[in-house]
Amino acid sequence: MRTAAIVVATDGTDSSRAAVDWAAREAQRRHLPLRVVHVYDWDWAEARYDMGIEYFDVTRSLAEAVSAAAVDHARAVAPEIEIEGDTVIGRTTARLLAESAGAELIVLGSRGRGGFAGLRLGSVSQRVATHALCPVVVVRDDGNPEGPVAVGVDDSPTADHVLETAFAEASARDCTLVAVRSYLPALPLWLADVRADEVDTPEQDQIERDRLEEQLAPWRAKYPEVPVEIVLTHDGAASALVGVSTSAQLVVVGSRSRGVLAGALLGSTGLQLLHHANCAISIVRQRPA
Repeated sequence: MRTAAIVVATDGTDSSRAAVDWAAREAQRRHLPLRVVHVYDWDWAEARYDMGIEYFDVTRSLAEAVSAAAVDHARAVAPEIEIEGDTVIGRTTARLLAESAGAELIVLGSRGRGGFAGLRLGSVSQRVATHALCPVVVVRDDGNPEGPVAVGVDDSPTADHVLETAFAEASARDCTLVAVRSYLPALPLWLADVRADEVDTPEQDQIERDRLEEQLAPWRAKYPEVPVEIVLTHDGAASALVGVSTSAQLVVVGSRSRGVLAGALLGSTGLQLLHHANCAISIVRQRPA
């Protein structure tokens, strides 16, 4: 049985180069093969003209050069792992989603070619991160490589799976894990016009902290070498995690894999992180049965 690979998308941009670098290091950590994929969209309408085949050959040669350069870079980063490159024709999002069906993890850069330079997330990365059938990492090259791993902790059915991933990532990187829990305290009616983050609620905070400690306990026991820092906040989860991302190397969040509209596999917190975080984002997703 063939071992599932980490798949990384490349298009020759600086953003995808950062993704290849991250994916190669991650494959080396996990002792997994790496598959480097470049998708190019050739317009078959061009074949109506005499120059169609020549144009196709040139286009494919350029695309294969992009794949080859990315594979060379990955081998320089992680020479001990198995690495293969593939150049495929098609719509980028559709082909990468097809790749996700058999991948251990799919890794993307935050920006591709085209679009507006000011946007922090490309449309392909957003669509793949939202709809992929496996876990996804979107890489930014402005994270802190020496920083902690951060994780958003809630009461969803996937919380344990998210924590397991986050502890494993922190252990592999020999760094601190920052566990972030956001909640809105119950306020008396006479404080209805006051922001929740401006109110001191020590008793409620202690209850939430105790609940979080209970969730963390089995994973602390499994990974005793991982130092854990707890951040309890009345801010929104996305806002708190974006703040933590300024000093982190990776933020781990869960996806909405059950009980939602078809295709809506990423909640608002995940989407806001994809657009605004300052480091790599790991979206933990359990495969459908």
